[in-house]
Amino acid sequence: MAAENSVTEQTELGGDGFAPPDRLCWVSVLSCLLLACSYVGSLYVWRSDLPRDHPTVIKRRFTSVLIVSGLSPLFVWTWREFTSVRTGPSLLALMGMRFEGLIPAVVLPLLLTMVLFLGPLMQLAMDCPWSFMDGIRVAFDPWFWMLCFSDMRWLRNQVVAPLTEELVFRACMLPMLVPCAGPSTAIFTCPLFFGVAHFHHVIELLRFRQGTLSGIFLSAVFQFSYTAVFGAYTAFIFIRTGHLMGPVLCHSFCNYMGFPAISTALEHPHRITVLSSYLLGVVLFLLFLFPFTDPSFYGLPTPVCTLTSSPSSLCLS
Repeated sequence: MAAENSVTEQTELGGDGFAPPDRLCWVSVLSCLLLACSYVGSLYVWRSDLPRDHPTVIKRRFTSVLIVSGLSPLFVWTWREFTSVRTGPSLLALMGMRFEGLIPAVVLPLLLTMVLFLGPLMQLAMDCPWSFMDGIRVAFDPWFWMLCFSDMRWLRNQVVAPLTEELVFRACMLPMLVPCAGPSTAIFTCPLFFGVAHFHHVIELLRFRQGTLSGIFLSAVFQFSYTAVFGAYTAFIFIRTGHLMGPVLCHSFCNYMGFPAISTALEHPHRITVLSSYLLGVVLFLLFLFPFTDPSFYGLPTPVCTLTSSPSSLCLS
């Protein structure tokens, strides 16, 4: 009882200068683990012999992940009540759902990600049979978008997966991890849950014998590494901007682009131009990474940064 009073006093005295309770770290990690297991487990509540890309399987999984994602804010609320952590911003603001700085949060992180993919975009433009005006006409054609939204795989990859995964693995987990680990450590801790969550693809590859055992294992290791790096990037964006929309749009864009086809670039007829674009994109990305995510564009301090006991350079402009 005395220990609980001490925890409450620490948190109350923290105010804007947050003081983390002693039991916070293990509660935060367990909460994130439970949330990750709930999300992945929801994909397997349906029994089916069909592959994951079958429309019936996709529709069923939409139902389960949307339910888990809709309930995921309750994990953050329960975590806050159990740890007696008092937060200045509202729960929705901590999860990146706010209006302040929304327009920069929609534009700048996506633009930054497109800069990183300058090489693949250049390669795509060179190989595309359409003219620029053809692309513009298609982009504004309502029938094109109707076809996209009727395609279950497109809807999963471009809308449902980015929205639900960023909500669960960034918007809900980071507010629970930042008070314990600090913003910098949380950026590299949070993606571990995200990367491990993608290991469930191994089960389906083994189940349908899609490749050799060693090939599936190497694919799983690669996917874990790639998703962990990507998760760290979107976690960085979330902490710097304090918005959910930026990570969602970046996630959707990366799903569309896929992993850069570097081997194809090496064999491209205009290899020098394409490879130069790859290099230029990486250089510009590193130059613009902090300026484009400057918290002053999105309202200082970003809500999640109010949950740290010591100032972090990530939270400063």
